[in-house]
Amino acid sequence: MPNRIKARKPDARLRVLLLETSPETQALIAGELEHTGLPVQCVRVDSEAAFIGSLRSLAPDLILATPNLPGFDATAALRVVQALRPTAPVIVVAEELDHQTAVTCLRAGVEDVVLTGTLRRLGPITRRALTVRQPLKRLTRRQLEVLRLVSEGRTTRQIAERMKVSAKTVETHRGAMTKRLGIREVARQVRYAVRVGLIPAGDPAEGVIRSKPDEEEDRVVIVGAVGEEVPREGDQAAA
Repeated sequence: MPNRIKARKPDARLRVLLLETSPETQALIAGELEHTGLPVQCVRVDSEAAFIGSLRSLAPDLILATPNLPGFDATAALRVVQALRPTAPVIVVAEELDHQTAVTCLRAGVEDVVLTGTLRRLGPITRRALTVRQPLKRLTRRQLEVLRLVSEGRTTRQIAERMKVSAKTVETHRGAMTKRLGIREVARQVRYAVRVGLIPAGDPAEGVIRSKPDEEEDRVVIVGAVGEEVPREGDQAAA
């Protein structure tokens, strides 16, 4: 039987893993999510070892992280999530954050950045993040890995060597992945992989990432070099 990632039951609480030192911040975050109609089970950790252990034991639906935990920042946490729990979005929650750190986090694959002063954004951002990742729930772990490697530009032969399987097996996984994901074109698969944080965004010279201050709850968009807004792939496809 394929090793299918189990989907969360509709009536279950949202499992939230919080990388944060402050119990007060934990209470604020849990209260805000509950206020927006998202019942949560929130587990707070403040070290790399505890974070990795909770990723495995809790199997969180959502990861919230402070950007500057000493010795284990948000981008380091994201790399662990991409390896152990790639279907879960990572949102950075901070009291304040400089522009360059925010851009670095977003390009690495973080879903969004929320300041504690505008914590009301957390609920809508969480709902969007979970919705856009629903197609990932249809994939086995092998198919997720194929999607990641294809999106990195690797050939079938390279993927086979990396996964220690035959080229034919890779093609089988790739065909099933394409069908379950519902995205046939490789370019769109790559954009979707970037959108959900499976792989980092492209060269910063191609544009910057910023929050769009409008009625769409500051939806993160990539802005091209000439200032044209490029919608993030998957927002419409997963709807």
